[in-house]
Amino acid sequence: MGLLSLGTPLAWADSIPYHDHVRQHGITQFLNIWDRLKNREGDELLWGDEIEYMVVQFDDEHHVARLSLRQSEILAKLEHVVDELENEKEPDAPPIPTFHPEYGRFMLESTPGRPYTGQLKELLTVEANMRYRRKIARRHLNPNEIPLTVTSFPRLGTPGQFTEPYFEPRSEASQSLFLPHEITNPHARFPTLTANIRRRRGHKVIINLPIFEDTHTPKPFIDPTIPWDRDWFPGDNEAKNGAALPDHIYMDAMGFGMGCCCLQITFQACNVAEARTVYDALVPVGPIMLALSAASPAYRGYLADVDCRWNVIRDAVDDRTEEERGLKPLKHNKYRIPKSRYDSVDSYLSMDYNNRPEYNDNPLPIDEGVYKRLRDHGLDDLLSKHIAHLFIRDPLVIFSEMIDQDDSTSTDHFENLQSTNWQTLRFKPPPANSPIGWRVEFRSMEVQVTDFENAAFSIFIVLLSRAILSFGLNFYMPISKVDANMKTAQARDAARQEKFYFRKFVYPQDRAFEIRRALESCPVSANGSKAGSHVHTPVSPVSPKVNGNGFDHMHAERSRPHSAEQSRCPSPGEPELGPVEEEYELMTMDEIINGKGDYFPGLLGVVRAYLDTLDVDFSTKRNLWMYLDVVKRRANGSLMTCAQWMRRFIRTHPDYKFDSVISEQINYDLMKAFDEIERGVRREPDLLPADYRSAQALNGHLKPHTVVAEKPATPCP
Repeated sequence: MGLLSLGTPLAWADSIPYHDHVRQHGITQFLNIWDRLKNREGDELLWGDEIEYMVVQFDDEHHVARLSLRQSEILAKLEHVVDELENEKEPDAPPIPTFHPEYGRFMLESTPGRPYTGQLKELLTVEANMRYRRKIARRHLNPNEIPLTVTSFPRLGTPGQFTEPYFEPRSEASQSLFLPHEITNPHARFPTLTANIRRRRGHKVIINLPIFEDTHTPKPFIDPTIPWDRDWFPGDNEAKNGAALPDHIYMDAMGFGMGCCCLQITFQACNVAEARTVYDALVPVGPIMLALSAASPAYRGYLADVDCRWNVIRDAVDDRTEEERGLKPLKHNKYRIPKSRYDSVDSYLSMDYNNRPEYNDNPLPIDEGVYKRLRDHGLDDLLSKHIAHLFIRDPLVIFSEMIDQDDSTSTDHFENLQSTNWQTLRFKPPPANSPIGWRVEFRSMEVQVTDFENAAFSIFIVLLSRAILSFGLNFYMPISKVDANMKTAQARDAARQEKFYFRKFVYPQDRAFEIRRALESCPVSANGSKAGSHVHTPVSPVSPKVNGNGFDHMHAERSRPHSAEQSRCPSPGEPELGPVEEEYELMTMDEIINGKGDYFPGLLGVVRAYLDTLDVDFSTKRNLWMYLDVVKRRANGSLMTCAQWMRRFIRTHPDYKFDSVISEQINYDLMKAFDEIERGVRREPDLLPADYRSAQALNGHLKPHTVVAEKPATPCP
């Protein structure tokens, strides 16, 4: 959660006259950043994580677990504690973490006190840092409150009391049948955001998840807990008028989506080209990590037939009108918009030769005026379309005090739209007046129960990003296949049961065999010569040029084709490319992570190869593989995903009636189990490695490790 602005938010109707003003000045602010920093080089490899917690209050006498709505009080206390710790910190002590508000008043977010560097030795401190943050938070909660890293609270929005204290489910902003106003962060931004999404859309948001049909689940399932006849707000009749689908779990408010927790990783790149390369390469990885980290199979007191949160949040913030969704002809709106503001990435960004036009195969509505302005300013086609696509949206929250800004020093209007396009990855320009560089935020993963698991996924993504740049890896495939994978990733037990599209050949040399075809099959040019007749055929793969951080700039220097025809024909020194459809295939999760045959090394295979290129001692590498082994085993099925484990826990609970209902007792025992697993006092060898040790021993690490520093990285040239 970024910095929250102070001021008076405009009501939706009052904000409409200022929408174009925000867009126009937002682009001016972006162009000012671009002009100042487009040639910025040499930023250090830095990265950081964001972990979100739910504060759960336990009533052990009555066996009830509820969400504590004390966020403001807790954060005020933590701010004071952090200041004290900072003042008392020894010079060589680890950095003091920071804590931030989130949408739900029952949520906290934590980040490291400072970014991690690219040194491998720092990867081995990630879990201890996460553990430190959790300990600080836990120590300053009430005795019966615990910060749990749970993606979705199973009984959020059920009849009766699910928060402490209790509030009646009445909210003018959301008009929800299930959630009270008091569940939302009281900062003016959040209720305004909630209300304006509903007002812009023209009715309440609609979320329908398929019910998990168990032995005694009614068929058809018509939810008896929906207050069908409530008549407090205009939107109360929407459920009975068709919004609530049979055989589905119905939800109707932003809080159901933005009340979910996640794990996010942000990388700083050496320069803007490198950031765009990392962004593109991680786009196909997003759905894979969503499935691998699946941790949310339960909503509003029921078991769902999905394992992930993504579509819940997608629909919870979908502000598109019926015209924009294609349900009515365009009359009052400009664009037919295929996706919600919260969805998968819509286009690739890199100018690398590997990025063929065929990969951006989804419709991409853009603001033509914004696009022309960016192009006239000298920006390339891909980045111009990316920004122009973000700016087809309306600003959702405008503060009256911030309408007029100094565009040379502020980026608030740009961030107004940039930060409310929530995609699986976010390309992040440097903030104004800041030493921070060009960044990429990886956003698809669900938060895990233990700090060990969250560290494992973080370490894996960081090492994969390093391997991508070091080896010039090519993960490109059509965006439409990435979208198909996003749908597949949310299916029940997708990590073990489903197949995903992924590129077959990822190393640059894997295309070398195509070079010889360049002279034979390229179209004849106007002067009668073959367009590829000047290509020089290398006899061996070109060694990548690696900078001090292990980054490869070889591929960023090549220009990309501008049409499908050009992409099949070689540029100087490049082979002709075959049909896109031959570049990818369906693979199991095990194959994508651990490798397939002798042609696809797997994502862990390229990480292993990257580690083998570094001057790192055996002990450090061994300890890194303790974390990476979790990724390996989740992929091959020898360890369950959190969602799989939760579903089994619920279905084998003595109180479960095989009717898809999650009772108070089941929910209480599940939350208790999460706490016990996280503290290491409950062994679950199907979820965690058998040698996982108590979180209170060794700061949560599996075993003691001795870090021997590898050769220090040098800055980018």
